[in-house]
Formats: sequence, C-alpha cells, structure tokens
Amino acid sequence: MSKNHLYKGGLSTILLKILSDEGRMYGYQLSKRAKELTNGDLDITEGALYPTLHKLEAEGILETEIEKVGNRKRKYYKLTEEGQYKASERIDELKEYVMNLQGMLNGGMSHG
Repeated sequence: MSKNHLYKGGLSTILLKILSDEGRMYGYQLSKRAKELTNGDLDITEGALYPTLHKLEAEGILETEIEKVGNRKRKYYKLTEEGQYKASERIDELKEYVMNLQGMLNGGMSHG
C-alpha cells in the first residue's frame, strides 16, 4: 500500500531538506532522491512536484537556473539566501511535529 498520503503535508519541507543537504537539483533528481531516502515510500508525481516547486519559487524560497544539457534545457532549483533560513525553520517545525506524533502514537500523551 502506498504511503504517499502520509508525506503529502510535508512535501515542501521534504524538498527543502533535500535541497538544503544536497544543493541545486532538477525536478526529476529531487523526486528520485526523495524516493531513495524513503526506501521507495514516497513516489512524487509531476502533478505534486512541480506545483510545490513553483509555489516555493513564488515565495522567494527557491530560485531557478536554466542550463542547456545536450539539446534540451534543464531547470535547476536551489535555495535562496532567505530560503536557507526558511528551510531550517520548516525542518525544525516538522521535527517537532514528528516527535509529538511519536509521543501520541506511543501512548505518551495524557488524556484530559
């Protein structure tokens, strides 16, 4: 069973984490890396990937560079200076969310 739905809310943060760790990448490279890092659990469709990247670009978090590779143009995404700060902030928020979720799933939260 696909676990893509579990990653949906954190997709932009996942992409930011990959770019933060690995530098500039093109879209297919990002989706391939996300799949590798999640042992195949996260298979990002183009319909989810590119709107997310475009939204991050519109927010000033990502910038793009077009590079000619062979006979085609390839668009690379990388963090802006502000994007590096925002990525760190979002990654910390996601880590806190995951810790809280683990606590809840392990019965660590009190009721009431």
